[in-house]
Amino acid sequence: MTEREETLLTRARALEQAIGEIGTTLDETTTCRELAAFLAHHLHGAVAVDLLDAPGAPARRAASTDLPPPGASAAGPAASRASRAGSVAARASAAGPVTFGAAPGASAAGPRASRASRAGSVAARASAAGPDAPSLAVPLAVHDEAPFGTVIVTRHGPGFSADEAAVLRHAARLAARHLGHVRRLAATEDTALHLQRALVAEPGRPHPNLEIAGGYLPAGPRALVGGDWFETVRLHFGRSLLVVGDVMGHGLDAAVDMNAYRTALREAAATDLPPHRVLRHLDSVVAQDDARRPATCLLVRVDPARGTATFAGAGHLPPAVFGPDGSAELVDLPVGPPLGTGVGGYEPTTRPLAPGETLLIFTDGLVERRGEDIDLSLARLAALRLPAGSGPEQVVEEVLHRLDAHHAEDDVAVLAARVRARPAP
Repeated sequence: MTEREETLLTRARALEQAIGEIGTTLDETTTCRELAAFLAHHLHGAVAVDLLDAPGAPARRAASTDLPPPGASAAGPAASRASRAGSVAARASAAGPVTFGAAPGASAAGPRASRASRAGSVAARASAAGPDAPSLAVPLAVHDEAPFGTVIVTRHGPGFSADEAAVLRHAARLAARHLGHVRRLAATEDTALHLQRALVAEPGRPHPNLEIAGGYLPAGPRALVGGDWFETVRLHFGRSLLVVGDVMGHGLDAAVDMNAYRTALREAAATDLPPHRVLRHLDSVVAQDDARRPATCLLVRVDPARGTATFAGAGHLPPAVFGPDGSAELVDLPVGPPLGTGVGGYEPTTRPLAPGETLLIFTDGLVERRGEDIDLSLARLAALRLPAGSGPEQVVEEVLHRLDAHHAEDDVAVLAARVRARPAP
């Protein structure tokens, strides 16, 4: 094997390793650290990765490695050929170093003045390793796309060969590709989460004779938003319809379907049908649209004048009622099929709801735990003892805290309601 063939083989192996070592997670800082570690190992120099968190923002040092002591760099044909490298400033300019954001006092002198300023910045960084230390800087970018930052490598001894420069550019592009994926995913998640929060945060207004409180928690800081939601609808004669539902799946599609269910529910509820007939209507409407995902749903019509609550469920978990003493009781309901199956078969259940009792309806993320039987999960909720006289807001806060819902594996939506006590005459 000739010297050139051996060099090309070494370069190919390095590029193959880069694919396996850079971008192993969806964390930007981790990707930058993996890039720095890879380059420090293969180019035997100090590496600095400066990252832009947003266009026009000042770059931050996301990762760096120390400069190896003199004589620690690789020797051999590649290092020998690298000795023909030019000066630090010339190499920095040729490599196209990039600094993001306008510098204080910057003028519109044009791209050449900007590049000269950036080259000087790179040379200043390299001077820390000595006046003759070779330095190479490339943009953290994929071809002509907007760069995410800059990668700078500085080392003792000989300059960088063309093969080493190619490894640096390839690794930087690879890292930039992963960073682009991470940021696009984060943008999609933020859009879905904002949509979900906007929909959940604005339920309809019940009658003033009913106190309500609700809460929504996504499953983790980076989880895709799901189709969990709750709603209140004002009915005639002082009654209110309370709703909680869960569209199967996650992401924007689930959020869009959730909004479709919510719209259809409002239209059906406006006819003042009893809860089980509202579910029948929703089931038939959704079953005609193959694009809609199935969903579970629980409806409760609260009638404060009569002191009753009428329930109807479509594949949903039963609600809980907290008494004035803080004890909990699960409401025994017949379980109908999820919405969208077209099967129907929903039945109503009515029970008293005293002014001192607080009703809690929720999605399965509140109680379900991986590998645990659902009966045990519901029993944990039923075993809760809250402070006596807890109202809707306190019930929501206490239940979310005691069931550790902030670390749940699925989205959580909860809605609590209590008949407002009438002032004494």
